[in-house]
Amino acid sequence: MIARTIATELDVDEHHVAAALTLLSEGNTVPFIARYRKEMTGGLDDTQLRHIEERSTYLAELEERKESILDAIGEQDKLTPELEALIRECDSKARLEDLYLPFKKRRKTKADKAREAGIDPLVDVLVAHPERSPEEEARSYITSGYEDTAAVLAGARAILIDRFATDADLVGEVRECMYATGRMRARVVEGKEQEGAKYRDYFDFAEDFRSLPSHRILALLRGEKEGVLSLHLDAGEAEPYEGMIARHAELDTATSEFLAEAVRFGWRTKLEVSSGLDVRSRLRERAEEEAIRVFRDNLKDLLLAAPAGQRATLGLDPGYRNGVKVAVVDPTGKVCDTVIVYPHQPRKQWTEAVHTLATLCATHGVELIAIGNGTASRETDSLAKEVADLIAQAGGARPTPVVVSEAGASVYSASAVAAQEFPDMDVSLRGAVSIARRLQDPLAELVKIEPKAIGVGQYQHDVNQTALARSLDAVVEDAVNAVGVDLNSASASLLSRVAGINPTVASNIVSYRDEHGAFPSRKELGKVPRLGPKTFEQCAGFLRIRGGEEPLDASAVHPESYSVVRAIVAETGLSVPELMGNDAVLARLNPAAFVDEEHGELTVADILAELKKPGRDPRPEFRTAQFHEGIEKVSDVKPGMILEGTVTNVAAFGAFVDIGVHQDGLVHVSAMSRSFVSDPHEVVRSGEVVKVKVIDVDVDRQRIGLSLRLDDEPGGDKKPARRARAKGDHQGKKAASRRRHPSRRRDGGAAPQGSMAEALKKAGFGR
Repeated sequence: MIARTIATELDVDEHHVAAALTLLSEGNTVPFIARYRKEMTGGLDDTQLRHIEERSTYLAELEERKESILDAIGEQDKLTPELEALIRECDSKARLEDLYLPFKKRRKTKADKAREAGIDPLVDVLVAHPERSPEEEARSYITSGYEDTAAVLAGARAILIDRFATDADLVGEVRECMYATGRMRARVVEGKEQEGAKYRDYFDFAEDFRSLPSHRILALLRGEKEGVLSLHLDAGEAEPYEGMIARHAELDTATSEFLAEAVRFGWRTKLEVSSGLDVRSRLRERAEEEAIRVFRDNLKDLLLAAPAGQRATLGLDPGYRNGVKVAVVDPTGKVCDTVIVYPHQPRKQWTEAVHTLATLCATHGVELIAIGNGTASRETDSLAKEVADLIAQAGGARPTPVVVSEAGASVYSASAVAAQEFPDMDVSLRGAVSIARRLQDPLAELVKIEPKAIGVGQYQHDVNQTALARSLDAVVEDAVNAVGVDLNSASASLLSRVAGINPTVASNIVSYRDEHGAFPSRKELGKVPRLGPKTFEQCAGFLRIRGGEEPLDASAVHPESYSVVRAIVAETGLSVPELMGNDAVLARLNPAAFVDEEHGELTVADILAELKKPGRDPRPEFRTAQFHEGIEKVSDVKPGMILEGTVTNVAAFGAFVDIGVHQDGLVHVSAMSRSFVSDPHEVVRSGEVVKVKVIDVDVDRQRIGLSLRLDDEPGGDKKPARRARAKGDHQGKKAASRRRHPSRRRDGGAAPQGSMAEALKKAGFGR
């Protein structure tokens, strides 16, 4: 049943879904199944497998709830074959609970008391004979507790309303109608205008439920939670709903005022309330799913951003009063030196800072300078460029300054991982190390930080934290295994994200490596404590050993498939090293010729592809944005400028781009392409370098409107960009870009060229 349902949703063969479910239940990981069990699953990818994993949990819970409800109704001797069939065919938890509502144990209601008084037959009479007088019919039902016709009719109305409220089909129909046609309205709470100024775009707001985007829903809910906004779920005019109730219950409300009044009461006191609660819940659920998806996509882009590679790097964690924290790491990421310089206010030791940094670059052969994008970033970028220019003038190779996201660096600095890695290093300096390393290899460094703290999400604190953590952990796992991990250099944090390896086993691998030296082969993993055959099966294909005893250990070919490569070697007469990268030979081979009992054609095709580009890195080539000189703050930016920048965050409504000033600009989704764009991720991704045109600048509000369409004219229709900003995107923007201090020019002059050049030559440049 579960496999059939999911197969229909994904439009794939049921037996492939069933095979995936079996593999998952046996403890196999998604990356392993996606890569090495394609014959069994028909080549289902990791996204489809994640869907199968999540939906199977939901559907299993649904089946369990069905059984519980069937037992509960059965105990009341009210389970009919028809009702049982409806329950078993139910495909959602909401529909299931609707069916169970009439049988659910609850506090005694007015309707229950009226039924106990024997008023139920009166309701049937009034429904069947609307032309009769309710007062006349009610006289014969007067009894203790219902001592006049008014009380009797009130009881009859309560029973009728209860029937409406517990009719699963009617409840579902009304709920869907409200969701399809209703609107969300917001008003400012009186007296909160100043306190809640950031929500001013919602002080008089209305929009259809169906068109409300996720970021707007979450902004409205946050505004309500903070006591600034009052929300009203407006179902619209009552008449359509009252007509729906009357038709469904087959009531002649035109003839009977009693029935008409019961319908009005039923809508206003029961169905409007319950439908509103459901719509609110559905809106939140929809918004959270979308927010988590956006966070997931951004995180994936950031993790799979282009690595600068093994190059000596100077990391700068900018700051004013507390100085610029500096760390030099060698090509392997090992820390060579640390220091703090104070080029900015209040100390303004610019010349000394230039001298210190240039000397460090000369001493350690620095090729890259990584600058964190937080407070004082642009001023520190200017410092780095002066250092780079000076080095070039002295005859050395000019290091390349690169502004990188420092999101999560402070979290890492104070973490147990950082304390274990650098027990004797000041917390403030650890951030500079992280900034340098994340330029060398973003994936290897960012896995040390809790995914939520990386800061590329939208309203991340407002969504279900368990669902968010589960989704982000899956992204990290998939990203790490897509790239592969060097077994002999990876940290325990990185190893723990490899398929099948938990933190304990990861620590054991590092301890074994420290004690016995580099792993000569994947087989050596069998000697690591607590790394058994099942763990080896899951992780081996994602671990790389370069220059080891077995050439295939440097590739993504799984050890269980080495026999296939041996068969290829026998067929071609070439050794494994001669085969690897040999496109001319490999392109002529037919995968079907090497199929055996354990390896199908899909697996063999993967092996041949891997041999063509063994250990290939799926990440793009490294490239940096070139910021324009003289553009350091929002007031320097003018409409019509074409600038280069880096995408820092992608939201549902557009993308934020760092163009080198103290506030990211926004490219609204409507300014991304000439054709319709349903999802900004279709056009850009976090970390991507793009060219943008400045469309409008609001210096007072520190907002910059950008376009990816370089032929757009400033001063044209600005509605899209304004609308994006007007819908509470202040919070999304806050998540996307740290607020930075206003730009401030340094007053120190250039370093004395003669003395500096001489110092650099002494340090090793210009020889």
